Amino acid sequence: MSDHPVPSARARALVTGAYDTHVHVAPDVMARRIDDLDLARRCVEVGLAGFVLKSHYVATAERAAVVRKVVPEVDVLGAITLNGSMGGMNPAAVEVAGRQGARIVWMPTVDSGNQRRSTATDLPGAKPAMWGALQADLQAQGIVPDVVEVVDDEGRVLGRVRQVLRVIARHDMVLATGHLNGTEILAVVRAAKEEGVRRVVVTHPEFTSQRLPVEQQRELAEAGALLERCFTTPHTGKVAWADLVANIRAVGPEHSILSSDLGQPFNPPVEDGLALFADHLLEAGFTEQEIQTMAVVNSRHLAAAKAEVSA
Repeated sequence: MSDHPVPSARARALVTGAYDTHVHVAPDVMARRIDDLDLARRCVEVGLAGFVLKSHYVATAERAAVVRKVVPEVDVLGAITLNGSMGGMNPAAVEVAGRQGARIVWMPTVDSGNQRRSTATDLPGAKPAMWGALQADLQAQGIVPDVVEVVDDEGRVLGRVRQVLRVIARHDMVLATGHLNGTEILAVVRAAKEEGVRRVVVTHPEFTSQRLPVEQQRELAEAGALLERCFTTPHTGKVAWADLVANIRAVGPEHSILSSDLGQPFNPPVEDGLALFADHLLEAGFTEQEIQTMAVVNSRHLAAAKAEVSA
């Protein structure tokens, strides 16, 4: 593995007590830098409160429960992503995940209509998403799942999606918007509020296939959603750091949440992601309190944990 920057002690201190709400670690269907047990032990060492296990293909609540038993000092949380391998927009799968204690439900990512239809390209020199190779392999075998849609031809949220939203609300899980486009996200977020969902996060709005304009991001913030700023999006060159910083400032740090989206073998250690993010934001002129709000307060809100941060 290549050399990577090391977070400063100041940045480590600022993200102490945070949850990383978006990590991709082993076991998985593709190579990962670290497994969930070793990551939990690393989090103890660096002072992170916990993390959410994200997979595009499998539910992770059972894994999370095992890791919590082995490393009880860290609150490891499970999730489910509504791609084809989970049956798409599948209320039964969400119900089972909720009963197992899953914390986040992602709308479709690799199998979303937006992702499948997107013609957006990465910036020059950007590292491609690892799941692209797996999707291509499935395509070659003729076993790509059907596209998972969330709205009809007139932009109305589908009844099946509302069923899922009601399950999320009943279990007080977090809705994450996956790889939907801006119009779909607005429709789903509004429907989620109507169905009683309490916590909503807009998944990496700067990602290649999404690139939500600031006006849409502000509208989503006004609707009560948090905007997720993933470290990997600028780190792998999918968005310029300056543009990400400008978006945070335009929408407001109180409406943003920091996550790493790390776990890829070529990227920095997962447990360093939030602190490295903090170093970038310090350099960009954000205050310590703003960074703590984004990294600690807002992540603990999603994890349903009480934030304990001094002003």
